[in-house]
Amino acid sequence: MARKKELTTVADKLEHLEELQTIHSKIDAIHILKGELPIEVADLEDEIAGTEKRVAKINVEIEDAKEEIEHRKTLMKEAQSLITKYDKQLHNVKNNREFDALNKEIELQKLEIQLAEKKIREANFTIENHNKNLEEVNKRLSSKKNDLDLKRKELDNIIEETEKEEKDLEAKAAEVSSEVEEKLLSAYTRIRKSYRNGLAVVLVARNACGGCFGFIPPQTQSEIRTKKKISTCEHCGRILAGVDDSAILLSEEEVA
Repeated sequence: MARKKELTTVADKLEHLEELQTIHSKIDAIHILKGELPIEVADLEDEIAGTEKRVAKINVEIEDAKEEIEHRKTLMKEAQSLITKYDKQLHNVKNNREFDALNKEIELQKLEIQLAEKKIREANFTIENHNKNLEEVNKRLSSKKNDLDLKRKELDNIIEETEKEEKDLEAKAAEVSSEVEEKLLSAYTRIRKSYRNGLAVVLVARNACGGCFGFIPPQTQSEIRTKKKISTCEHCGRILAGVDDSAILLSEEEVA
């Protein structure tokens, strides 16, 4: 890491902080231009991936139900074949014991057929419901994919337009940051993260802090103008880099 340059005066330090704030504000403006698009794109991608897994699961369950139907049909054929076989054997029984045993086997096979028929009805019901559900899910999935395509295009266009500028600004921010002493840079970063607008360094305008618009006493403004020490807003803690006298003059003109 490059060694930070020792700034000899408070004015130098404030100048670098102002420059750094200006650069970061420009980067923030680019992020605002992108808005929530990156988050929306990521959310849509996750939602689509989850829906596609759901579709895959439904398709597997449909295939399982079809296999169940084929399996039960096979069992029905086997049971019917056994019933035919046992019916023929009934004509050749030698005693009541054999007759009862064969009838019992026939009843068992009939029950097997009834069970198979029930399972086939259940499987068909499952397939029918899954197909209806699948149709609705696929419609939603198609709609989500269309939304994703539109948002991706919009985001890609913004990135294409701002990518070079953002990279240049980030490089410049890194360069200016290297000129600011660690303690001051740490305070600047901490304050910046504390506010949604990212303003850590502001000017006093019309007797108010440029960040929170809290009143700044005249004595404090005089001290800020001298740039002999780094002053902060007693209301919000932002660094007060200077006083915008043009705003005061404008105010006086408006009053006049």
